[in-house]
Amino acid sequence: MGSHHAPAGAAGRGPLAGALAITLAVFVLQIIGALWTGSLALLFDSVHVLTDAAGLAMALGAATLSVRPATARRSWGFRRAEVIAALLQAAFLLAVGAYVLVEGVHRLITPEDVAAPEMAVFGVIGLAGNLAALALLSRHRAASFNLRAAFLEVLNDALGSVAVIVAAVVITLTGWMRADAVVALLIGALIIPRTLKLLRETIDVLLESTPAGIDLEEVRAHIARLPLVRDVHDLHITQIATGLPVLTAHIVVDDDCYRDGSAHVVLDQLQECVAGHFDVSIDHCTFQIEPLDHVPHERELSH
Repeated sequence: MGSHHAPAGAAGRGPLAGALAITLAVFVLQIIGALWTGSLALLFDSVHVLTDAAGLAMALGAATLSVRPATARRSWGFRRAEVIAALLQAAFLLAVGAYVLVEGVHRLITPEDVAAPEMAVFGVIGLAGNLAALALLSRHRAASFNLRAAFLEVLNDALGSVAVIVAAVVITLTGWMRADAVVALLIGALIIPRTLKLLRETIDVLLESTPAGIDLEEVRAHIARLPLVRDVHDLHITQIATGLPVLTAHIVVDDDCYRDGSAHVVLDQLQECVAGHFDVSIDHCTFQIEPLDHVPHERELSH
């Protein structure tokens, strides 16, 4: 059974383009601010912003590719491009997070002077840009792995900008220069947990794991309880891209189904079952209907 599936990230191309333009502008301003003030936190936040700009560019490219039609060579088109882009973004973010943590510890041991008032100004500029980008992405963030990765990156930027502002205030009021390094470590800590979660989810898709929210054994048991179904085997549920789970299965039915013409009834029941019974609708499914006397033959072939 097949149906038309509009790419989940296609609607997000406009917001992604807008968020990318804002993020690049924020990067330029923050790198100027980091060089001006000597702030490690602001410098690391600008590096984080640059990484996010690269991630947004990949996300925009993947969203554009995802709307290209399927071909004989690529029967799913470029739908999986969004997963690959999200995986690359997660890998970049992990690298930046690790670097920030190492350098932050070094700056804790050997603090350096920073120009706190100017640091606060550039932190506010960064936060304003981040909030504008978040407003563009927030409506579409649940549409795909790709857009979710982009939203998380900009959200991390916003939190980093808030931390930079707090550090600037602390340094201005107390003169404690290590606040800059503490904030740099905080930015690194903000990056890693969310990134690891996204990395795990994208790897699960590439490994063709059962999608989150689907219990394979529950699906098997429910199918097996359908009238005329005698066995279910070679059941696989994987995910091509966001919102596109795919099911394949061999269904054993009574031999009488082939004699009385009721095999098509079983097929209709199977399609209705997986499309509407579970929390996640599985619209794209392929069933191989087999009579009971075919099972021993199939087992011989598999050996």
